[in-house]
Amino acid sequence: MTEETKQNEKEQIAANTTETTNNNVRYNAGASSRKLIEEDDREEEVMLEQFTHPYFDEDPSIGQSRYEPNVLLSRGCCNKPECYKVVNKAERDSSSKLNVNNWMSHIKSPSNAGECDIVEVRFKNSRKDFYRLPEGLEICEGDIVAVEGTPGHDIGIVSLKGELCMIQMRKKKVENNDNIKKLYRRAKAADIEKWLQSIDREEGMIYETRRLADSFDLKMKVNDVEYQGDGTKAIFYYTADDRVDFRQLIKALAEEFRIRIEMKQIGARQEAGRLGGIGTCGRELCCSTWLNSFHSVSTSVAKTQQLFPNPQKLAGQCGKLKCCLNYEYDVYVDALKSFPELGVAIETKKGKAVYHKVDVFKRLLWYSYQNSQELIPLSVNTVKKMLSDNKRNILPEDLESFAEKIENNK
Repeated sequence: MTEETKQNEKEQIAANTTETTNNNVRYNAGASSRKLIEEDDREEEVMLEQFTHPYFDEDPSIGQSRYEPNVLLSRGCCNKPECYKVVNKAERDSSSKLNVNNWMSHIKSPSNAGECDIVEVRFKNSRKDFYRLPEGLEICEGDIVAVEGTPGHDIGIVSLKGELCMIQMRKKKVENNDNIKKLYRRAKAADIEKWLQSIDREEGMIYETRRLADSFDLKMKVNDVEYQGDGTKAIFYYTADDRVDFRQLIKALAEEFRIRIEMKQIGARQEAGRLGGIGTCGRELCCSTWLNSFHSVSTSVAKTQQLFPNPQKLAGQCGKLKCCLNYEYDVYVDALKSFPELGVAIETKKGKAVYHKVDVFKRLLWYSYQNSQELIPLSVNTVKKMLSDNKRNILPEDLESFAEKIENNK
């Protein structure tokens, strides 16, 4: 063996050792849960890593790091958790799913009222609940805690505390009584390790549950699976158009996974909120970031806003009309109160003019003569006066004399 060959082998062994060392400190969603709670080498320079992509030219002088999805984002944590360490605000905010900003955190409770002993804890995706603190336990927002489950215990992240938590309870009509479950303690290393092991099993459970549902010919779609923190129970979220008899499915799941099974039916909008995504506006879906109350959206809402009835553009990822159509609906309704009745024709000496469309912002209405394709813009006051004159059998000469000048913005 030549000296050059020996040197190449030494360099290859050194490169493999360096790559293995670097991979041990990076987050890997498919790795064992024990690696997720190891010490993270935060001093490693980010510039030394390179994410591989088929459209990018790789630099052989830079170490490679392949992208792996972070399964903890659905829990409100953009980085791996560590026991007895608060998930800081920047990491919680970057997860975006139903994030909470405690704008009353600097306001002290009244002197005659004690400190609020109830906190809000978030779990996977949009699931949140309220828990009562034990005496003498100081909890911060972002703490990973162990709470009472049904049965056993669950693991979550504290999302809200203080007076704003009481406001949220009143908003959700939750009474402050003995029915509120207990918060046990901060999560220990063993709790977090078991919690992460359960999270790693969720994705595989979704596909297996769908396979079993198809084998029983059930008309349902399994959207999401959420393991309880202690690994003894799982909640299966599904959507279905009709009532589903899933007793055989529950029996098969219990035999397959050896855990307690809870089936929970959700709607199409709740499904989109749990799974998340990017809307046509380029931002995260409202239902997965901040919207927690869903109101019905009718086709009249789109018609009032003069939107073209295109189902593909008006429908969201849930397949129903976008919730954002309701945001400006009240503004349009108030603005149209000062407009004349839409759809009423105007009688002129030149002929009958029919209504075509309206511009709420410019306060213009477009009319055209029958058998003519030329649209004539008229102001709101002009149309009101013409319709009032028509009721008294007074006909204007034509519409062209009253047409508004439209500037084309190029």
